[in-house]
Amino acid sequence: MNRGRQSLTRIAAIASIAAAALLASEAYSQQAVSVSLAVKNHRFEPGEIRAPANRPIVLSIRNHDAAAVEFESVSLRVEKVIAANGQGTISLRPLEPGRYNFFDDFHPQTRATLVVQ
Repeated sequence: MNRGRQSLTRIAAIASIAAAALLASEAYSQQAVSVSLAVKNHRFEPGEIRAPANRPIVLSIRNHDAAAVEFESVSLRVEKVIAANGQGTISLRPLEPGRYNFFDDFHPQTRATLVVQ
């Protein structure tokens, strides 16, 4: 009888691991969407970018200015310094539909919006 319980426990454990692996693979199988953004003359270009909802986003930022910028967003919970004449990449989790504002923390008047729909 003890062997039967051990077998059932093992089968249940294997089934749980398989289910968790399946759920994880579905989440990771979502292809990330690439979105590009530039900084020129202390302005984000374009001033509004768009991405689909519920998919991971890879945001590529090219800084064409001679000064560093700090991409910051409270609603996205992210900040990243991008060197003068440099480039940076930010990976964002899948987002619900909405408007997500961001700015350059070194130049707070430099603002833009990510629209997720």
